[in-house]
Amino acid sequence: MSGLVLFGYTIVVVDDGSAASAESCLAGLSVYCVRHGANLGHGAALQTGTEFAVEHGASAIAHFDADGQHDPALIERLLDPIVRGRADVVLGSRFLDPADRLLVPQTKRILLKLGAIVFWAFSGIWLTDAHNGFRAFSRKAVEKVHMRKSGFAHATEILDLLRRAKLPYVEVPATSMFNGFDIVIDLMLRKLFK
Repeated sequence: MSGLVLFGYTIVVVDDGSAASAESCLAGLSVYCVRHGANLGHGAALQTGTEFAVEHGASAIAHFDADGQHDPALIERLLDPIVRGRADVVLGSRFLDPADRLLVPQTKRILLKLGAIVFWAFSGIWLTDAHNGFRAFSRKAVEKVHMRKSGFAHATEILDLLRRAKLPYVEVPATSMFNGFDIVIDLMLRKLFK
């Protein structure tokens, strides 16, 4: 694959039917941009981007939300177990490192823990952070984990497909950097200096 290389990785952006095409925002950048004609949902966007990456020769794929909550410097940590052959699926967790855990607001921590317990009760898979969007797949895993859910239900669907396919997986620490205040400041600065 060619395209923009960030931290050594090629980027595929999926524009999920936004009113203003992402291509105009990405003009001049060497990234792949795939556009849905209509909003199909988060899961569909991830599946489209994953399929595009595989068709263009990717040996591993990392899902990375564009809202600023994931640190691109952690992609290497996320892909390392796949590169070393230890796992086919790697899931980021905000709860493996005590410092990362403190960055998650208490109410959200409680809800995420309850979600992990409920998922474990129904699936038999124990994860410390069952619904973290920072994850990676080997090419082999991508062939077995084909998302059909279009909205946010894909997060549970991925884990269910992982269980059914009996793919080896690991969790790695993944700091959540989401800060709404930072995003608002960034948007204001862009508007001022446009």
